[in-house]
Amino acid sequence: MFFHRQELQFKATPDKPDAVYARKLQEVLGGQYGEITVAMQYGFQSWNTHLPGKYRDLLYGIGAEEFGHVEMLATMIAQLLEKAPIGITEEAVQNDPTIAAVVGGTDVQHAIVAGAGARPVDSNGNPWNAGYVTASGNLLADFQANANAEMQGRVQVARLYHMTDDSGVRDMLAFLLARDTMHQNQWIAAARELQEEGFEGIPTPSNFPLDQEHREVSYQYINFSNGTDADKGSWASGPTPDGLGEFTYVPEPPAGVPMPPPTQPDPRLYGTTAKPNPVEKAAGKLKDTFKSE
Repeated sequence: MFFHRQELQFKATPDKPDAVYARKLQEVLGGQYGEITVAMQYGFQSWNTHLPGKYRDLLYGIGAEEFGHVEMLATMIAQLLEKAPIGITEEAVQNDPTIAAVVGGTDVQHAIVAGAGARPVDSNGNPWNAGYVTASGNLLADFQANANAEMQGRVQVARLYHMTDDSGVRDMLAFLLARDTMHQNQWIAAARELQEEGFEGIPTPSNFPLDQEHREVSYQYINFSNGTDADKGSWASGPTPDGLGEFTYVPEPPAGVPMPPPTQPDPRLYGTTAKPNPVEKAAGKLKDTFKSE
């Protein structure tokens, strides 16, 4: 059950309207690493969790918080648009030809579609996509993905912080940066604890039998580039993080194996093959006649 309380987790009031900045702020609302993504990601992870207790409760709690961040950003964007000029002005592109070329001023759909309100889109107007969500059912894989999402999101919020001098906007972003700091640390701690308690390990999934993979290449760094420095990293020599092997460095890929012959799809799919068209056509008619699979 969700229950909405009509107040914000932190104040979201700008000093002045700024339609161009409202468009920029859409990225951390509806972009790949925006608040809609993490809210839905943590939500689906919690609903798909097979392990009762603290890890599911963690996901439930943070997922609910992120929905509050969605509301904060939507509220801020609406206020940035509230008294902003509807048209594109010289100030709207900040006298910067790069901004003018890339941003082109305001997002006209803020006015035409949303009536001076936020939209579930990124800064280019691309609709939020459920494909951004990672919810695999494997908690270690998911917690690592969550840490990445918080890192990417914090990078973007930090960049946006320097793109405005509005103290009200900066104050809200400073709060979101602090919560991202917490969430990065939280997911890293949860991933570590999950491993310490033996629920999952590296390589993930740890329940897959290692003797069923080609172990001879499990810890090889194979250099597929003409760069010369990859062998200097800890991934090229020494013990592996899973504690089960030693890294080795292969300076260039070994010889490959021959390609299989070209495929021959069902002629009724009308792909171009090595057979002449009349032959393909006749084969298709025969398949239809005899109801071949």
